[in-house]
Amino acid sequence: MEIQNIKSFLDYYDKIRARTNRLIKVIPPQHLNFAYKPGKFTIADEIRHIAAIERYMFAETIAGRKSVYKGCGKELADGYDNIIKMFNQLHEESLQIFSSLTNADLNKKCITPANAEMEIWKWLRAMVEHEIHHRAQLYIYLNMLDVKTPPIFGLTAEEVIEKSK
Repeated sequence: MEIQNIKSFLDYYDKIRARTNRLIKVIPPQHLNFAYKPGKFTIADEIRHIAAIERYMFAETIAGRKSVYKGCGKELADGYDNIIKMFNQLHEESLQIFSSLTNADLNKKCITPANAEMEIWKWLRAMVEHEIHHRAQLYIYLNMLDVKTPPIFGLTAEEVIEKSK
């Protein structure tokens, strides 16, 4: 997918974030510190990571600055309400940066933390893929905890099979 228009990208990204938000809303607060094994991201870490990497790595580099991502620990936010507030606040800050881009800016290059030059549109695409990757991890975590999760596109696989008969 090549991103050529910032408005259409922002509309698309809004839909991606809406799916992530629907999933985050079903997370029971008592499971925030769950990780599938010691040393791996907890559910809270996953949420903080999506927000912090979007704002402090992707948005910063797109704005022409160096990444200032420092991790996704409790020092960013702790407790369900605080984590959700931080998640939304950092996203709004990121959107302000992305909204300032022109269509022509999408073909300019930014410098990634790996010191690679990349077109901004490709870096935006990588950001979306990154969020989807971590959202999928949240789905797996919640399934391990027997938490009912929302279908990503409105129907479960079983419902698609039933409607396909």
